[in-house]
Amino acid sequence: MTTLNWKIGFELELLAPKGFSRQDLAEAIAEKYQGSVQRFFSLQSEPSKVPGKPVFQNLTHGFEVLDAKGNFIARCVDDLTIQADLDKSCPSLPDWYRIVSDDARLLHLIKRQVNPEDAIADILQPIAELFGTPMTESEGMFRVSDEVGASVVIAVPLPGERERPCELVTAPIETDHFAVLDSLLAIARELGFTIPTEAATHFHFDATRLCSTPIFYNLVNTLWEEGEHLRQKVRTNPHCQRLGKWPEELLFLVNTPGFTALSWDEAVTHLKQLELTKYCDFNIKNFIYRLPNKNTFEARIFPGWLETTPVIEAAKLMEDILWSAVG
Repeated sequence: MTTLNWKIGFELELLAPKGFSRQDLAEAIAEKYQGSVQRFFSLQSEPSKVPGKPVFQNLTHGFEVLDAKGNFIARCVDDLTIQADLDKSCPSLPDWYRIVSDDARLLHLIKRQVNPEDAIADILQPIAELFGTPMTESEGMFRVSDEVGASVVIAVPLPGERERPCELVTAPIETDHFAVLDSLLAIARELGFTIPTEAATHFHFDATRLCSTPIFYNLVNTLWEEGEHLRQKVRTNPHCQRLGKWPEELLFLVNTPGFTALSWDEAVTHLKQLELTKYCDFNIKNFIYRLPNKNTFEARIFPGWLETTPVIEAAKLMEDILWSAVG
């Protein structure tokens, strides 16, 4: 059996069978571990068709699974790139809704002010009180505007079958990766979950070892040179969304004379001048920006799987590349 020697978090994009939801998977996992499920809001982004607003930010329902001692096991969240297999003509389910704004900063604030267990008619009341304006309702959509009438945030029922997409996000796994992951995927298989058309599998490798300019130099150059070959080898899903190469400015920067002599803090200062995004083949933004609880290197090119063996083998392939960069 393939053995992994790195702390890794796994993200697997799945699809619940008709009549089921990501909440059902979370509750089944909790039952196996004699734990509990907590409902929360997960931040998502999607392209906007409104002129002047390229992206809309969403808060959608996620479900966090804790074991009997309160330790985090996994989360089951939405993924807005999963679209093709859904029947949008189906009616919205009661108590499934999303909160929408054009400003992610507002949604981070809203997450701290609202109760994810509240019904859609009540969820924005604390925000209306913050702004000192009335909440309005029209055709099941609830809105808060500021004192001059500019829209701040909207709560709207989910489109049909939007409860079915499920990104299964595991806690970081340090040992026995196969056994831990298989215990979760076995539950998904038993419930009849499938692989959606746009599915991907993401690996979040703890980036502690990578925070070194010589190692980072090795990693960037290796993946820049071998990235396309690697995509072909692992058969990246052609329907997968939000992939792509790094900007050429990154390759130029790491190969600038003297870069590898910089401290990691000095290198980070330069790297932050680039237009980096998480939506690429290999997401380095998390550990460059030192995101809280997400000091990870994320590999995003792998297709969707429900069986554990190919997931572990793919993670091993990526792990070997990281060890090669570490030297």
